[in-house]
Amino acid sequence: MTLRISRAAVAAALAVAGAAQAGDGKLLLTGGVSSIDGAAGGGLTPWAVTGSYATTGEFGATAFATAVKTGDYGFKVIGAAVSWGDRVELSLARQDLDTRDNLAPLGLAGLHLKQDILGLKLRVAGDAVLDSDRWMPQIAVGLQHKRTDAGALAPTLFGPLGARRSGTDVYVSATKLFLAPGIVVNGTLRATRANQNGLLGFGGAQGRGYQLKPEISVAKLLSPQVAVGAEFRAKPDNLNRSVLGDGALRENAWFDVFVAWAPSKQVSLTAAYVDLGRIAPAVQPRRQTGAYLSAQLAF
Repeated sequence: MTLRISRAAVAAALAVAGAAQAGDGKLLLTGGVSSIDGAAGGGLTPWAVTGSYATTGEFGATAFATAVKTGDYGFKVIGAAVSWGDRVELSLARQDLDTRDNLAPLGLAGLHLKQDILGLKLRVAGDAVLDSDRWMPQIAVGLQHKRTDAGALAPTLFGPLGARRSGTDVYVSATKLFLAPGIVVNGTLRATRANQNGLLGFGGAQGRGYQLKPEISVAKLLSPQVAVGAEFRAKPDNLNRSVLGDGALRENAWFDVFVAWAPSKQVSLTAAYVDLGRIAPAVQPRRQTGAYLSAQLAF
């Protein structure tokens, strides 16, 4: 069943947040921000934390909007998440990649690639904050079910290229905040077959199987309200060897360098420089670099 995320869905999450009992038990930014897939973490990858500042016995909620602008494309995401007891997180996100006029020579001017994502995350062990006798990181397992709407590209993408319309990523994340140096480290291992995170479907004629891909985030807390850091996200390359010719739809890893600011526990803003590599399809592929801006409300 296709998921549909709208302003109404975000408003509903905010209504839940308004009734939530999330308290003051967490430090600023220890719940991360909202990733482009909707889960709490960094901008590009989920962490083992749950969104909001809810602790044991409390509900919490977040809502976010993200915009990315690169040389050839525009990318927008809206979403929301609800968490319970710093243990379980349920998230929704709606992605929209605007290819603008870059595909006009292919008869696809103004094409939008859209994707709906339903995520579930469960904290299974550990604590993200380092105590003198607790060195174990916080560990969580999660899944993200995705379904793409490729518009006029669908007959080619789901035909000769052999991709599928939907797929499910499964991941495990480990997160630790080292208070003394003020450093947050996260590692995520994702089992995925998503092409361009799912915007170009899942698998392909040359490779439908799952692949394990690492994702890494490192952040430095400059103050209780400000963090700077960097992220790396490896991705599969299922469509590289396709009917369009070797290399025509090659994928690259994603990188970013970010700064996050939380003036309060209810609001956070994240700005970043992103390098998304080559985003296929493109008539003349080139690396897509640009600016990332995200705003989150948390309760």
